[in-house]
Amino acid sequence: MTISHRPRKSWLKITIEAPMKLAEEVAGILASLSGTGAETIPVPSGGELVVAYLADDGEIQVKRALLEEYLQNLTDAAGQPLPVQTERLLEEDWGQSWKTHFKPARLTSRLAITPSWETYVPQGEEAVIELDPGMAFGTGLHASTRLALELIDETLASPRNGPIRALDVGTGTGILAMACALLGASRVVAIDNDPDAVHAAAENVRRNHLESSIEVSGRDLREVAGPFELVVANIIHDTLVELAPVLRGLVAPGGALILAGILQGEQEASIIATYRVLGLESHRILHREEWTALRFTAPF
Repeated sequence: MTISHRPRKSWLKITIEAPMKLAEEVAGILASLSGTGAETIPVPSGGELVVAYLADDGEIQVKRALLEEYLQNLTDAAGQPLPVQTERLLEEDWGQSWKTHFKPARLTSRLAITPSWETYVPQGEEAVIELDPGMAFGTGLHASTRLALELIDETLASPRNGPIRALDVGTGTGILAMACALLGASRVVAIDNDPDAVHAAAENVRRNHLESSIEVSGRDLREVAGPFELVVANIIHDTLVELAPVLRGLVAPGGALILAGILQGEQEASIIATYRVLGLESHRILHREEWTALRFTAPF
């Protein structure tokens, strides 16, 4: 398979120290601007560092202006503006950053992950994903990814009649698609509109010897033929709302739809209301840090 790559680029790392009561709100705006999420890290002061990476492209100045405008009205407990740090990272630095912080970890009761440059010995019968993020997002360590993986594990552990076809929308590194395959799905379709993500996911699928179970491509979601017994999408709230009718149409009767990348509060309520109108009920909701993941079930 021949895969094209976007031109090499750099990233702008944004770090904002926020009081606990504002951290979720700040993480929400940074997640929206980055399109990939934001990380929160507790600090001794009792607040949190909120970290996100913005692609340093033609939209970066607009995004920075939006962020500055948003932050003008936010202050810390002493009434001072929230401290903001920015750092440009070249792609080479990006790769090294992943290698510095990405270590083997158990993600669910049945699944562990290890970077391709580490040695990991499986515990008992746990499935292990060997991963190299490349230029894609998704090591499995972010809270929203962990929540999605927990729901995938739960869903595929339940007895079902017949084979399970799964669809991973916005696959990134392919971690959710590979989890589906390793935990019980017979066939998985993984799609992403980012050529670098398609390349990274395809390489990771090959590295884990899952080519016979997982098809990776850059196909548009509207070109995918369903139905699927399991559909998974760990992407941002606005995109989940926009794609709701398409995603709903791809879920088989009695099938499950797992959505993640959603902030608690308004975004969670919005997603539940949007999909309820389409005939889906949220039968399982998980929370971790400020993030939410939901499992909807389609009626028979």
